[in-house]
Amino acid sequence: MKTRVAIIGGSGYSGEELLRILLHHPMVELTAITSRENAGKPVGEFFPRYAECTLKFIQPDVDEIAKLADVVFLALPNGLAGTYARPLLEKGCKVIDISADFRLRDPAIYEKYYKMPHPAPELLPQAVYGLPEVYRKEIAGARLIANPGCYVTSVLLPCTALLRAGVAESEGIVSMSMSGVTGAGRKVALDYIFPECNESMKPYGVTGHRHLPEIEQELAVAAGVSSVTMNFLPHLVPVNRGIHSSILLTPKAGKTAEDALAALHAQYDGEPFVRILAPGKLADTKHVTRTNICEIGCVYDARTNRLIVSSVIDNLTKGASGQAVQNLNLLCGFPETTGLEIA
Repeated sequence: MKTRVAIIGGSGYSGEELLRILLHHPMVELTAITSRENAGKPVGEFFPRYAECTLKFIQPDVDEIAKLADVVFLALPNGLAGTYARPLLEKGCKVIDISADFRLRDPAIYEKYYKMPHPAPELLPQAVYGLPEVYRKEIAGARLIANPGCYVTSVLLPCTALLRAGVAESEGIVSMSMSGVTGAGRKVALDYIFPECNESMKPYGVTGHRHLPEIEQELAVAAGVSSVTMNFLPHLVPVNRGIHSSILLTPKAGKTAEDALAALHAQYDGEPFVRILAPGKLADTKHVTRTNICEIGCVYDARTNRLIVSSVIDNLTKGASGQAVQNLNLLCGFPETTGLEIA
């Protein structure tokens, strides 16, 4: 018997990516997909690429969705997702939230960076951070999963391994991260229309991007310290999808790229969705777009005594919907790669 799943907020880029993956997932049945604006419209008409989908968009009515689904994906704006999580959990559904509402453990930090009160702080203790390569066992027993941010995933996967292994210092980390335009979501805004972003690269949010506290929170856990302070410098680049993070770390005394690569292999060899590159090789987004793969390379600059890590993902797949389906597979006891071979 297939697991019934629903998508609340199905007309955005993350919702479309979920649709792409779930329609080919052999162990689930997509029973509902919502959109206030497009309710009543056939999904295959709105997304002609997926004309085989016979569902129509419906209004996001919790009572109706709880009747139709066992697991619900929340592909909603920050602040709104949390308001749906509570009633869905109360009705027995399991929830995978792609927004930021349950990623931060401290509601005061959420309020500081997201400029609004937390919508459901009482649920934070039961939310499991959904980075499968780190929290696989916890995810399998969860009812509420907080899917990590896209930039965050590209930084955490390499850095977690290096900090856990004692190869790098937790102080002085810098990440220069570049994202395709779909990272901003499907919306009409001047900065993201073609004439404004094409043939242009620019930084933004370099002194307090809202993903920064999420990265610092998880790096502190990996390093076994009370806090981590780093520089996170996001950039918008004129591609549709993909994230490239170039990360600078200070190696601990005597550690080199060989030690860093050994730590990465020790952490991720056997992981289906992390690929460690050969010595001297750095990552390229064209190798991971439309996949659930994170590709990582590392070199050592002896002149500056810095490890230079290159990490790439597809922001919509491993950075959002693909990772959400990876979490679904763990939650439901399916093989972790199920449905993601095509992604």
